[in-house]
Amino acid sequence: MDTVKKKKSPITIAFLVILGIFGGLQIFNQPLEGKATTKQIEAPREVISILENSCFNCHSNQQNLSWYDKIAPISWAVNKDVKRAREVLNFSEYDVSPAEHKGNMYAILNMMQSGKMPLHNYTLLHPSAKITQQDIDVIKKYTLSLASANPAKKEEKIIHQNIKISENNMPSKFPVSPNGVKYTDDYKNWKVISMSTLFDNSVRVIYGNDIAVKAIETENFHPWPDGSMVVKSVWKQEKLADGEIRAGEFVNAQFMVKDSKKYTDTEGWGFAKFSGPDLHPTGKTADFARESCIACHRQLAEKTGYLFDVPMKVNTERLIKNLQK
Repeated sequence: MDTVKKKKSPITIAFLVILGIFGGLQIFNQPLEGKATTKQIEAPREVISILENSCFNCHSNQQNLSWYDKIAPISWAVNKDVKRAREVLNFSEYDVSPAEHKGNMYAILNMMQSGKMPLHNYTLLHPSAKITQQDIDVIKKYTLSLASANPAKKEEKIIHQNIKISENNMPSKFPVSPNGVKYTDDYKNWKVISMSTLFDNSVRVIYGNDIAVKAIETENFHPWPDGSMVVKSVWKQEKLADGEIRAGEFVNAQFMVKDSKKYTDTEGWGFAKFSGPDLHPTGKTADFARESCIACHRQLAEKTGYLFDVPMKVNTERLIKNLQK
């Protein structure tokens, strides 16, 4: 007597297929590359605690991943994010100068205050990594303390307008960033496109060359045209006896140069920062902008072509017409 074979239900078959695919994915699941800690970040314990809780899982060699972070295909996205995060900032390979450390802390603070870091999709699965206002206050207090840790001597105080490079010097003598961006004093004659202050009590004036100004006036900065140059000049605030605030000690000049072919790794922008009376450039190698600058600009300024401090409207006539509509 023949036995009647029971047919498997479509749901069972689908489940087995999905299970088989899921199991097959694990064959191609490679664990995250382990790395040793060569130099750790030094900061107060309360600051380190916040960074360890909210940043170290991606921005260090000390991953403490959950079990679901290690299962494909989730692990593929996790590994990719960690590798990119390590390239931008690695607290386990933190061989930086005091000035670079201060810059990193300002970047971290900006990311936290804007809600860009930790990433939203990360905190969805890791809610304990969320940043609180109290955390931000701790990071802000420490960051501001770095700005006043080594005050400049009075006799070294200098106003930026007095910083001039000798006209007898050839352009090759101008300070040059490791990625090839060259300092030029000409920007002081460019149009001022924006001004700002920051919680560190600095004064910031943003200049644009003719190409950048035209791009703003015509709202043609998606993308910015090649040849655009923008310089943010930064001073410390100086308060006079009568309460007047003016630009005091020069801090740095931050350059952005648009060249879509040359700077492909940083969204077509070449970054540079020239600091102090000697205008010394930031960065040890040409990779410094890829490892630091562009990370903030991608997160905070993608909608404006990766440039901060772009006026919403420079063309007054167009602004009036839009308001009349």
